[in-house]
Amino acid sequence: MTMRRALIPLAPVALAPALLANAPLPDPVAATAASGEIQSIPPALKSMLDAAMTSGSEAEVATIAKYAAGAAPDSAADIQKLANDWKAARRAAADRTLREAGFLDLMRGRIEVGGFMTSGNTDTTGLTAIVDLTREGFRWRHKLKLLGEYQESAGVVSREHYLAAYEPNFKVDDRLYIYGAAQYESDRFLGYMDRYSASAGAGYTAWRTPDLKLDVELGPSFRRTDFTEQADTSELGARGSLDFNWRVSPGITVTQAASAYIQNINSTVTGRTAVQAKLFGPLSAQLSYAVSYESRPAVGRVNTDTTSRASLVYAF
Repeated sequence: MTMRRALIPLAPVALAPALLANAPLPDPVAATAASGEIQSIPPALKSMLDAAMTSGSEAEVATIAKYAAGAAPDSAADIQKLANDWKAARRAAADRTLREAGFLDLMRGRIEVGGFMTSGNTDTTGLTAIVDLTREGFRWRHKLKLLGEYQESAGVVSREHYLAAYEPNFKVDDRLYIYGAAQYESDRFLGYMDRYSASAGAGYTAWRTPDLKLDVELGPSFRRTDFTEQADTSELGARGSLDFNWRVSPGITVTQAASAYIQNINSTVTGRTAVQAKLFGPLSAQLSYAVSYESRPAVGRVNTDTTSRASLVYAF
């Protein structure tokens, strides 16, 4: 029964060539006499289009419309108009939902938790927690990220990293947007107690399909860093970021997030690659690898710091 239900949404596309080959051509006289925009579409073709529209898939509707127009050239204009009107109505309904929804109604997010504990020859405890929230409105997109990492070995803290970032986006059109970004970090093992960053600029969705999305951003920035063992710094610079999301299959997703703060005194480049596999319901397993590079690290620190994580992700 499960396989049968899975095949039902594919029926309109899979049977399209066979059904269209036997579909009756429209009667020009009846089409001329009939009123309404879809009267010239043969009933068999109209039924197939209705089934594709009911599925809610724009790809299926486009495929059926293409075959239907080829089988009934005299009705091609009406077939295309019907498909275009359906797409326009869907987008209008989606825009109306975005306009009328409350602030929390459109909130989406993910919670990632990973940790470990050992005892015996070594006593080690480690915990990572990340919260990502996004609200996709009609004109505004809001993104909030919270991260905390803590590791202790034989009673001595060996890693402690905290981050909070907020980014509002104003959508100029369906690809171009203006962003603002504010971020706070603390990592005494990288050589600073507090780091405040602010930036504003332009973002662009360079690639967007149902399975792949790529956003890039660029703009001026300002950072203040309170180092643990040297003078504090405040400096203007530039910020760039890249956010890549690729759904390889219904159960596997690959993501890449990278950002760079380019400054005269100290530049920072960070990147995080993750592979996420769906387990069941909203729960997924994830493996990730993160790199942080400081061009002029604090005294006694190295330039590059890396972190590998295995974690569970809950999406809502």
